[in-house]
Amino acid sequence: MKKLKTVFNQVKSLNGAEAPGMVNLLWQLICYSPKMPVRLQQQQLLDEAKAFTLEVDDPHFAKSTLKFNGFTWGEGKHKILITHGWGSKAADFAELVTGLKNINDMQVIAFDAPGNGSSEGELSNLLLFAKAATTVINTFGAPDVLIGHSLGAMANAIAIKETAIKPGLLISIAPLINLKENFIASLNAADVAPGLQDQFFTDFEALFDMEASDFTLHNLYPAGLVRKHWLAYDPEDKVAPFAFLENFLIAHPEVETKVYQGPGHERIIKDELVISDLVSLIA
Repeated sequence: MKKLKTVFNQVKSLNGAEAPGMVNLLWQLICYSPKMPVRLQQQQLLDEAKAFTLEVDDPHFAKSTLKFNGFTWGEGKHKILITHGWGSKAADFAELVTGLKNINDMQVIAFDAPGNGSSEGELSNLLLFAKAATTVINTFGAPDVLIGHSLGAMANAIAIKETAIKPGLLISIAPLINLKENFIASLNAADVAPGLQDQFFTDFEALFDMEASDFTLHNLYPAGLVRKHWLAYDPEDKVAPFAFLENFLIAHPEVETKVYQGPGHERIIKDELVISDLVSLIA
C-alpha cells in the first residue's frame, strides 16, 4: 500500500503537468496492485491448506513467465474456485473459506493472482487474473462453483469462456462492470490532465491490442455457459457503482441478485450475512 500511495502522491503533485517518467508513473498508478500483510487468523488458515505453485505467461509487463501461489482445503469431489479482487489475495477470504471447507465432500481452491499477495509480478492486470484462473481450472478440473469478488468476477467470466466449462453456480460479489471507468476514476483522483489520460489509453491500446472500453462484464460475460448466476452487491458501493451494474442486470435478467446494505466494496466478502448466505446457497 505504501508504494501505491507514493506513486499517487507523485502524480498528484504534478497538478496535471507532464514530467519525465510520467508514462511509467501512470502505469504504476493503474496497474500496481497494493499488497497488505497476512493477518494471524489468515496465516493459520493458510497453514491448514495444501499449497501449490503454477505458472502463467506475462507478455505485457514482465515479458516472462510468472509463478503464482495457490491453496486447497479438503479433498472432496465437488470443487469451489475463489478468485480475489484487485489489491487482494486468497487469504482475504479466510472467513468464507472457513465456512465452505466444512461442507461435506468439498474442495475449496483459492490463489494469489500474479502481482498480488505472495505471487510473483510487479504490475498486474485483468488478463493475468484470468490466465491464473484458467490455469487452475486446467490443473484441478472444472469447478462446480466459481466465486469472484470485484475484478475476480470479471476474471472468472473470461476463464469460463476460455475453458468452455459449464459450472452449476457462478457467484459474483460486488463485481467490477466497466474497467475503463475505474481507470478514469483513479486518474481523476490523481488530477491527471485529460490529454495525459488520452495518451495513457492510447498506450494501453497499443500494449494490449484492444481498447480499455472493451473490458466490460457485458462484453466478457459467458452467456450460455453458466447454469445459475447469483450476484451480491451493496447499492452504495463507490468502487463498483450501481449505475453500471444496473445496466448489466437489465441486459442479463437471468442473473439472481441480493442487496446488502452497508458493507461496501472491500468488506462485503467478510460480511457475516453474505458469508452465511453463500455457505447456505452452496451447501
